[in-house]
Amino acid sequence: MVFSSVLFLFYFLPVVLTIYFISPRKYKNFILLVSSLFFYSWGEPKYIWIMIFSTVLDYTCGRFVHYYRESGDLSKAKVWLGVSIFGNLGLLGFFKYSNFLISNINNLLGFNIPLLNLVLPIGISFYTFQTMSYTIDVYRGDTEVQNNIISFGTYVTLFPQLIAGPIVRYRTVAEEIDNRVESYDLFSEGIKRFILGLGKKVLLANNIGMLWDNISKMSNIPVLTAWIGIFAFSFQIYFDFSGYSDMAIGLGKIFGFNFLENFNYPYMSKSITEFWRRWHISLGTWFKEYVYIPLGGNRKGKVNHIRNILIVWGLTGIWHGASWNFLLWGLYFGIILIMEKLFLLNILKKLPSFIGRIYSMFLILISWVIFAFDSLGSGLNYIKVLFRFGDINLLDNRSLYLLYTNILLFLILTIGSTDIPKKIWNHIKNESNKVGWIIENVFLILVFLLSIAYLVDQSYNPFLYFRF
Repeated sequence: MVFSSVLFLFYFLPVVLTIYFISPRKYKNFILLVSSLFFYSWGEPKYIWIMIFSTVLDYTCGRFVHYYRESGDLSKAKVWLGVSIFGNLGLLGFFKYSNFLISNINNLLGFNIPLLNLVLPIGISFYTFQTMSYTIDVYRGDTEVQNNIISFGTYVTLFPQLIAGPIVRYRTVAEEIDNRVESYDLFSEGIKRFILGLGKKVLLANNIGMLWDNISKMSNIPVLTAWIGIFAFSFQIYFDFSGYSDMAIGLGKIFGFNFLENFNYPYMSKSITEFWRRWHISLGTWFKEYVYIPLGGNRKGKVNHIRNILIVWGLTGIWHGASWNFLLWGLYFGIILIMEKLFLLNILKKLPSFIGRIYSMFLILISWVIFAFDSLGSGLNYIKVLFRFGDINLLDNRSLYLLYTNILLFLILTIGSTDIPKKIWNHIKNESNKVGWIIENVFLILVFLLSIAYLVDQSYNPFLYFRF
């Protein structure tokens, strides 16, 4: 079940909201827990036991870590922390990377070990990171232990951010788990945010995604078509994931939770360093807090600093999927970030802003080629077309047709990926609250109705981050 579906919008969500808001406060977490387990089991009932196991494991480990930490026995607290980390990484590794490891062992050593062909449990990359962060924070003393397993289970399984984040660390919602306050203002703000996210996903990401889907299946494409295609993918993945994050944040507000932002106009960045402060913020924060800083960060000399960056970005890449292209994608960014820290940032700061934005967008587009193709060979061939290596046409009639028929959509996507709409909206609101209120509500109603019409009429409704 996905947020951008008729089933979720008109059946699941209304029923859950009705039961939740008529229930006494002491039952609200239980209602959310049961609803979230049902939401997850709708798509993968056979894997719900993994989530339940992860919940019980980290609840238990958290209790023991806290107990031994408070009693001064840090060695035993560290053992239980290790059980939590090993258990979570073991689950993630088994389901996500076993086939990848077996196939590479077979290719490297000539073995014929049969693949397990496991289906990746939805959202496992997200909720294992969340539960690990809880036990680590309890060990560090950065958050209080949760003694109520229903409350802890609510945190782990919370359906608004279960499938694709943002990755919510326990300490950021610890108070709201048991003492949140739902309000009309939060509910209203949540509905607005959800509708905007729905529009991003359904009206923008899905439409430009169809263009990329068509181009990626073409053979012998000219240079212009290749560039149209990778621009299409870059907008699809941004509006797809950003829209889903907006819907998650909006749903959180409806239930009284304030999740942290996950995107901040990343395509406006003037460097790759800035891009990764704006893109998938919760993932970058997780790796910084729980991998980069524990490794020593930039505190132990230049060589170790470079090593730490490469480790973090190798892990960031492979987190996205069990394939060599994802590892290469992560290391690609790692190398660029190292060069920026060594000398490039100083150069970029002296140049006009538009040059930094062109530089960043160019490197981001190339990264999406690596990301989009599981086969390294296919990705390399696509890059060759982009730069016209070989006997490749610059353009053809189909290229011009694709550009002509999608130019308005590209213009909307370009403006929509910047803060220009936000600035215009703030100006309208400052000019007249009443007029702004009317325009806002008319716009939101229009976006919602168009999104529903699209969902009813169209069958193309992918969600890219399900694969992670």
